[in-house]
Amino acid sequence: MLRRALSLVAVALLSGGCASVAEVTGTATQDDLVQLRADVAALQNSVRQIKTQVDTLAPQVEGRQRDAENDRQAAGLRQRLDGLATTVTALSTRVDDLSARIEALSRQPRGAPPTATPPTASAPPAPATARPAPTSPAPPAGARSATGAVQPQDLYQAAYIDFSRGSYALAVTGFREFLRRYPDHELAAGAQYWIGEAQLGLARGYSDAGQTEETTKALQQAVQEFRKVLANYPRGDKAPAALYKEAITLIELKQPTLAQARLQYLVDNFPQAEETPLARERLAALKER
Repeated sequence: MLRRALSLVAVALLSGGCASVAEVTGTATQDDLVQLRADVAALQNSVRQIKTQVDTLAPQVEGRQRDAENDRQAAGLRQRLDGLATTVTALSTRVDDLSARIEALSRQPRGAPPTATPPTASAPPAPATARPAPTSPAPPAGARSATGAVQPQDLYQAAYIDFSRGSYALAVTGFREFLRRYPDHELAAGAQYWIGEAQLGLARGYSDAGQTEETTKALQQAVQEFRKVLANYPRGDKAPAALYKEAITLIELKQPTLAQARLQYLVDNFPQAEETPLARERLAALKER
């Protein structure tokens, strides 16, 4: 039952991501309108089916809560129920967004230029104690093939849209799916890098909420994700930025010695990189401590 619900969630999110690509590229064609309507229909169907799953789980939770010996199982079911309810809310919001987009497109005369303005996306600011690295440009927008099949750029762009809107957990999921499908794509290094940035975004959210333990975990995960950029894509253009962000995050985690080693590696191996001057400044500050 749960696996079926999660499968529905995946289908719904993919549909929502494809529609978001049309939003970002600003193309307002009849084909887009047809695709958006199909996406809305798929999302609405998924919402209905997930609600059914929620309604089915609810009596099980209530029944188990009456049995003191099954408190742990009841808690697990309750957690799953809450997760499905949250998903219903998120998918319902996407249905509303897509419906509004369809309404806007429907009002445009055929052949008229698009009215949508592509959102500006940029990397989030570095942690408060760190000087931010140079902002990376938004990834290239992908074009849908003539058959309507989802292209690698579509998945990448959909994940980046989630990232730029602050939906960091969704962005991580999207970029991981991109890497699972296309580990050798030219955008793979960028996908891995943005997973690290998304973890930093999650860390800031936890920090603002006063959740110290969760903040630390997210920062540690960010370090691991940035390391994967250099490990898996050492010649990619994101390697210097990943090294710098890894070092800054290590400073946040009170690991200055390791941070210094990573900054020195960046200076020694990427002397022409945009991040190298910043790395030198940070190195000098660490050595003065």
